[in-house]
Amino acid sequence: MSCHVREGGQPLAGGLGLRTPFGVIYSPNITSDKDTGIGNWSADQFYRAMHDGVDDEGNNLYPAFPYPWFRLISREDDDAILAFLKTTPPVTYTPPKNDLRFPLNFRPVVKGWNILYLGAHDFSPDAGQSPEWNRGAYLVNGPGHCSGCHTPKNAFGADVSDRRFQGGNLDTWVAPDLTANDRTGLGNWNLDDIAEYLRTGRNAHAGAGGPMADVITYSSSLMSDADRHAIAVYLKSQAASPSVAHDPPDVGAMRRGAAIYSDACASCHLEDGVGQPRYFPPLGHNAMLQQADPIGLEHLILAESRIGPSPSRPSPLTMPSFAWKLTDQEIADVSTYLRNSWGNQAATVSAADVREARKKLNLESVRLTANSGDHD
Repeated sequence: MSCHVREGGQPLAGGLGLRTPFGVIYSPNITSDKDTGIGNWSADQFYRAMHDGVDDEGNNLYPAFPYPWFRLISREDDDAILAFLKTTPPVTYTPPKNDLRFPLNFRPVVKGWNILYLGAHDFSPDAGQSPEWNRGAYLVNGPGHCSGCHTPKNAFGADVSDRRFQGGNLDTWVAPDLTANDRTGLGNWNLDDIAEYLRTGRNAHAGAGGPMADVITYSSSLMSDADRHAIAVYLKSQAASPSVAHDPPDVGAMRRGAAIYSDACASCHLEDGVGQPRYFPPLGHNAMLQQADPIGLEHLILAESRIGPSPSRPSPLTMPSFAWKLTDQEIADVSTYLRNSWGNQAATVSAADVREARKKLNLESVRLTANSGDHD
């Protein structure tokens, strides 16, 4: 759902523009409509799309559609997914054409990508692991396609295989490290923490914002408790990513950042950064704040974010935008302060970093005017 609904659009009707390093790919209509959706697809055609990335007309699908992961899904589950999709209300809608640069705008190019990067065609359980671990592995690596966001990509958009789950960039967000790293990953989370996060989008350590909020709302909050626990068991088995040392932050930036934090952030997250768990996330030992790339934190401060609703937590929680209130240097200083306080350790953030993030977010016109607190 989170990829196949555009703003103001109907569920599963597609048209969401997925921004990639190669251009924009628009998600297709997967409702039961027989003309613009998949209402006329056979089970074999659907299986071929999910496993080989080829549509009903024999055209290659781009791997923004996660068939490299879906190819691990069993035939039984594939058929069940199609059976469900054919019960959805038909929506007549054709998404815009993709806007990809040459030569990627020619779909046959994807055949070469498939030869290089497509992995196993079906899920193979590990006999040395428990049934619960194997269930978690199937969900994470198949239908959940978690490494699609949480693994770094190479120049061709494929997973860097020796860095699985070590965090990845997702347009103007960062999908955090999911390994056992104590600082950037899930090292300080126990099984119940992970299961609670998948169920509600929040726990004692964090709140799910950005694209992950939709994953919680439309997917993991609707799973069974057993499946969420299985996912937690599998993720907690992942070896820790390498720790990276950073130079101490500039004393002046930390001092300025502390003052900005006290003025703009402490009312929700409190002066000592302990937050109000499950409402306003604690900031100490916070993995999201310590990711190598600060773009996710910059996005939060500049463009707001929302912890999405779930059946057990129906009220969304929103962090406001500070793009109009704080200058690039002020956001850099408070970001550096957040990334290096209360046990956190991460690289400093510069005004140039924030300026680039503001540009990516189309917020360049939303700035403080030179000599006043007014904003455009």
